[in-house]
Order: sequence, then structure tokens, then C-alpha cells
Amino acid sequence: MVQFRFAFGKEFSVLFSFALLLTLGLPAHAAVKKSGRPGRVQAGLDVLEAEKFAPLRGKRVGLITNHTGLDALGRSSIELLFHAPGVQLVALFSPEHGISGRADDKYASSKDPATGLPTYSLYGESLRPTEEMLAGIDTLVFDIQDAGVRFYTYTATMAYCMEEAAKHNIAFYILDRPNLLGGEVIEGPMLDSDKTNIVGYFPLPIRYGLTIGELAQFFNAENHIGCDLHVIAMKNWHRNYFFESTGIRWVPPSPNLRTVKGSIVYPGIEILQNAGVSVGRGTETPFEEFGAPWMDGIAVAAELNARHLPGLRFLDQPFIPVSGLYAGQRCGGVGIRITDRAAVRSVRVGLEVAVILEKLYPKNFDPAKLLFLVGNSETIRQLQAGVAPEQIVASWSSDLANFDQTRRKYFLYK
Repeated sequence: MVQFRFAFGKEFSVLFSFALLLTLGLPAHAAVKKSGRPGRVQAGLDVLEAEKFAPLRGKRVGLITNHTGLDALGRSSIELLFHAPGVQLVALFSPEHGISGRADDKYASSKDPATGLPTYSLYGESLRPTEEMLAGIDTLVFDIQDAGVRFYTYTATMAYCMEEAAKHNIAFYILDRPNLLGGEVIEGPMLDSDKTNIVGYFPLPIRYGLTIGELAQFFNAENHIGCDLHVIAMKNWHRNYFFESTGIRWVPPSPNLRTVKGSIVYPGIEILQNAGVSVGRGTETPFEEFGAPWMDGIAVAAELNARHLPGLRFLDQPFIPVSGLYAGQRCGGVGIRITDRAAVRSVRVGLEVAVILEKLYPKNFDPAKLLFLVGNSETIRQLQAGVAPEQIVASWSSDLANFDQTRRKYFLYK
């Protein structure tokens, strides 16, 4: 069963200038906190608040969340559900990077210092809640901002929790949040069905154009999970919205996805790391630059600019990561500048970079190592065979058209 809930009430807009606040040295979220008014788009948590948490009254709740689970006033879903009348918050569950969003590796379960509740790691010894963790829970609530990218692990964590909810007859609520990349463009090859794991739960393209609530509906039906799913839909979100259009305060969803600009190129740049390319981890601008000690940034930037990729330009930008791959080493690097975010096709960019690096540095760069995140053997075969990136992209068209037809069944927004 799927239920959709919308709150209808008088809308308010934030009247304070974020730019002015930043000029004065105040944090951007001060505008929201001072005004007490929600942003233009109301996330599922805000809608649930407007309903006075009525759907969860009388429930014993397990909350799957992290540092991104905030309302328009910057209050966490943990705090709100813990104090919500008639709601009994029993336990917390956290995905990769933990409740605080700072862990860079697997981590253990712990206790939440503010509430005293057990906080179960879903990125440690187990990737899904165990029967012991679910004891005494009749409802699971998921409130996490994802990246809109197939290999971002939060979506697999959601799906694993849905599977366990179905097994244990536990209701499952999604507090919907925006897709950072909007809901119109889909891009990349489909995941091969034999390559499912934490970075690829189900055959999807790399960029799938669904909100987390829409994706939950998709998984529930298309993968035959069959859990008792309820989506608390957003208010005023539209498919053509990039994150900046929402009026919601930006909170980096993971340690290296720090900026909105980085989120736009992330789907294509991240695939390069397994092949020995720094994607900017350990710098101030991850995913907005890439490089390696063996790379000439001037040459690679020139090759990329010659391809006239829509919405982007490239420049020589050497860097020294302080952590991660090539920590402490000077990398010849390329900086990425976005000129038209709607025109960017980042997976195509990743392919273009791969072709250039294989041509210029065949001893250092092996496209076979892209398979882990690309998740499609035929795409890698074509790369190795020297097929042009535009032809590889064209080869995805039939699968993407079929996927697009299917995903539209689960749209909650226009």
C-alpha cells in the first residue's frame, strides 16, 4: 500500500537576504532561523510537522537518518520525533558516514548523546537492520538527503531497510526530499543485473531523475519488495528544480559532496577514482577538479575544451590533496567550471575524460577499472575498443527510453 500526504496551508517566503547575511559574517541558515518561515519548497519533514505528526501517533518508531534530516528551521528529525506528542521514538539507524555525516569508513553502533537512544550502524558489521535492532519497532521512518546518483549508498540503505520492514511487517515512511539534480534528466548506462551491491541496488541508470520517495515506490514495486510504504510528499517541488531552486538550506550530504556545483559533476567524475585518478578528495573542491601526479593538466584541459561539452569549460588547475588518493603529492589537475548546469551531462564528461587519459597515459590509466561504479560491462568494452563517447552514449538510448517509461509510473511531482 502506498499513501501520499500533502499539507495545505499558508505559504511564507524567507525575506532576509542570504548574501547580506554572509556579508555580515552570519551563517546562511540564520535567515531561516530568524524569520521562522519555511523555504519555498517544504520537505517531507516540514509537511509531517504541519500535520502535527498525525501519521505516526501511537507508533513505536525507528528513525533512519543523518545530519541532513533537518526541517526549515534547522531542527533535526531526531529532535522533532523524540518530542512529538503521541510518538515513541525507539531507536536510530544511520547510513554510510554516520549520524553526523563525518565518518569516512565503516563505523560501529553507539548511543545518541542527546536522547540516549541506541544508534545502529547500517554501514558496519551489517548493512541492514537485524531482527534484534528492530525489536519493539512497528514503524520505520527514513529522512535522508541523497544525491540522485545510482552509486550513492544512501538509496541502497533505504532499500535494504524496506526489505527488512517487509519481512517483519513494519510500516515504512519516507519523508521525501529533493533530487539535487532535478527530476527531468536521466543519463548513463543501466546497471547490469549481476552487479548489484551497496553501490548499485537495482538496475538503474547512473542519473535516474527521481526523488527518494519516488525511488522508494519504484523499488517497492519493480523489485517486488512489497513493504507497507507511505510517502510524505514535498510541497511545491517541481521536476525542473535543481537544488538552488528549492529555497532549502544546503547541507553537504556526505564529507566530500560539499557544494551544489560538485553535486552536478559528481556522477561522471566519481567513476574515475577506481582507475587511479584523484577526484579532488582531500581538497577544498572535490569533484570540481581531478588529476594525478602523472597527468598534465594543460594538455587534458585543452583536449576537453576542444570537445565543446555543453555547459562546461576546463582549465589547468594543479593541486595537492591533504588526504585520500595521492595525499601530499602534487597532481597535475583540471578544474571544472559550470556555465550552464541544465546542459551538463556529467556521465558523458566522465567518458570523455577516460578516453583522453587512456590515449595520453595508457600505462597509467586502465578503463577496465571504471566498471565498479559504471556497472555496465558493455560500456567498458566499448571504451576499451576505442568507441567514441558520443556513440557509447547513443548506445544507451533504448534502455533509457524503457527506463523512462517505467519511472514515470512513480512520479509524485510535475
